[in-house]
Amino acid sequence: MNIISFDIGATNIKYAICNEKFVLSERHTIPTQAEKGGQELVNRIISIIESYDNIDRVAVSTTGQVDSENGIIVHSTDCIPYYSGMLMKKIIENKTGLTTYVENDVNSFALGEAQFGAGKGKSDFLCLTYGGGIGGALFLNNKLYKGFNSSAGEFGHMIIHAGGKQCICGGEGCYECYASTEALLHAVNKNRKEPLNAFEIFEKENFQKPEIRSVVDKWIDEMIVGLINIIYIFNPPLIILGGGIMNEDYVIDLIDRKIYNQLMENYRDVNIVRSRLGSDAALLGAAAQAAKL
Repeated sequence: MNIISFDIGATNIKYAICNEKFVLSERHTIPTQAEKGGQELVNRIISIIESYDNIDRVAVSTTGQVDSENGIIVHSTDCIPYYSGMLMKKIIENKTGLTTYVENDVNSFALGEAQFGAGKGKSDFLCLTYGGGIGGALFLNNKLYKGFNSSAGEFGHMIIHAGGKQCICGGEGCYECYASTEALLHAVNKNRKEPLNAFEIFEKENFQKPEIRSVVDKWIDEMIVGLINIIYIFNPPLIILGGGIMNEDYVIDLIDRKIYNQLMENYRDVNIVRSRLGSDAALLGAAAQAAKL
């Protein structure tokens, strides 16, 4: 069985072919062109699917809150206009005739880690991914916890600074305004003539500058605040952190060095690790669910 698996973010769409052994091949990354809206996005997905002649099923991991049972985008911020309410599963199946599975990107990430990665063999863990925003997923009692209307795990919109920065969700002081990778980039580059990207920030010639190191350390402190809140609410045995920024050893090491001293003693058994699958987690998680349909 060949499954074409998509991971749709606000900036890029990743896709690959997944075989029956859950090995990915023919990987591609293209711009999302989110500003063109949800319908144009789905049309591009269908066009890519139709360019292959050996596909048996379709798997879609996507930004936004998703009713995976019906394959509907329950809610999306304005980063992709007119995406909320999109009947993605129905549209793709009607156009291609291929059975399709649709799930939120961080939920797909958690499913991938549960079956193939850092969560393998674990019945309970939480996932957070740090990028343009902060996404979350709850894997409890060997399955995803989706919440009342498929929207659980929006950790990025916890309020950690009352009356703080305006968030794209309409709230103020949300976690992702302070602890996302986008927040780090904004803080580092606000007084720079030549902005740095996330990877350049950690290059030796930049990272050794006190003004940059202090911004990074403050950003990690904001990450820790959110993680502590989540730990106190859920008391999880394991938290898996994802997003390209987690490839930087300094980030995960400083979290590990600082967070346990700030937790009450009976909460310190939580294990905080980086994703084992990286950018493949959501692709594999969505594909594994599509294979079961």
